[in-house]
Amino acid sequence: MPNYLAFASDNYAGVCPEAWQAMAEANSGFVSSYGDDPWTAQACSLIRDTFETDCQVFFVFNGTAANSLALASLCQSYHSVICHELAHIETDECGAPEFFSNGTKILPAPGADGKLDLTAVEHLITRRSDIHYPKPRVLCLTQATELGTVYSPTEVAAAGAFARQHGLRLQMDGARFANAVASLGCHPGDISWRAGVDVLCLGGAKNGMAVGEAVVFFKKDLAEEFDYRCKQAGQLASKMRFLAAPWSGMLRNNAWLKRATHANHCAQILAEQLLGIPQVELMFPVQANAVFVSIPQVLIESLHRLGWHFYSFIGAGGARLMCSWATEQSDIEALVGDITRLAAKNRGC
Repeated sequence: MPNYLAFASDNYAGVCPEAWQAMAEANSGFVSSYGDDPWTAQACSLIRDTFETDCQVFFVFNGTAANSLALASLCQSYHSVICHELAHIETDECGAPEFFSNGTKILPAPGADGKLDLTAVEHLITRRSDIHYPKPRVLCLTQATELGTVYSPTEVAAAGAFARQHGLRLQMDGARFANAVASLGCHPGDISWRAGVDVLCLGGAKNGMAVGEAVVFFKKDLAEEFDYRCKQAGQLASKMRFLAAPWSGMLRNNAWLKRATHANHCAQILAEQLLGIPQVELMFPVQANAVFVSIPQVLIESLHRLGWHFYSFIGAGGARLMCSWATEQSDIEALVGDITRLAAKNRGC
C-alpha cells in the first residue's frame, strides 16, 4: 500500500535510528534533572564542536518556543522584528513571538523565492524613525526557507553585514538548517556565526528526532538569564537528558547531515520525475527537501480522495510535497504514478 502520509510533512516521519538509540542509552539509572546531567553536557559539547565555536546552548521542546524565546531575549516590547512575509514567525506561530516578547511587533518584508529582499528591509527600517514606530531591532532569516530554497554563505554574510550596519541583531530560524548545510555542502559555521548570525534556532524534530530544538547563542552575552525565560515559558524539561541525548546520537558520525542529505536527494528525484508530467509545474528551485508544484485543483482533489496527504496553503500556494529522512523510493514511485494517471485522465476529459 502507498504511504499516503509520506509527503505531508517531515514532521510526519518517525524517529530515526540514531536519535532513538541515543534516547535508549540515556534511559538508564538516575541522573540529575533540569539539564544538570552528562547527556546534556555531551550534547552541548557536540554542538560547539560541530560549529567550531564556543556558544551557549539551550534545549526546548519545539520550534515555536525556540523562535519566540530567542527573539524575546533580543528585544524590548517596543522593538520590531523584520522577517520574510512567508516566515514561520509571521504565518504559523499563533502570535507566540509577540506574546513572549510582551508585544514586539513583526514587520514582514517581501523577497523572491522565500528570501528576504534587503532593499525592502531597508525601506522598513528607514521609512520612519519617530517614537510612534516600533523600533527595528532584529532581522530574522529562515534557513532553509519556507519555499524550500537556501541562503548561500554569501547571502547570509550580506544579511549579517546589513544587520550590523543598521544596528540589528541577526536571528536564524533553522528548523531545516541541516537540510541547508547538506544542500550547500558548507561548514555549519559558514552560514551561521561566521556570517554574522547572533542566535540560531537549530531544528531537531524535522531532522529525525522525536522532539526538541536547540537555541544556540553565538554571542554568549545575549543569553543572559535565558534559562529563566525557558523556565517561565514551561520549556525547562525536568528530564532534560531525553531532549539532549538525541542530539548526541545525531551529531556523532554526522548522522544529522546524512539524514538531511537523504531527504534532499529524495526531493530532487521527486522533482525530476514530476517535471515530465503535463499539467505539473515546479514553482520554486528545489534546493532542500521541499518540492512546490502547481497542479490543477481537480488533480489535488483527486489525490486527496485517493488518500494522499499534503498541504496546498503553505508558502505561496501550490502543492507542497515534503521529503524526510524516512522517505523511500517506493513512496516517490507511488505518488508519481498516481499523479501521472490522474493527469492523463484529466487531459482526456
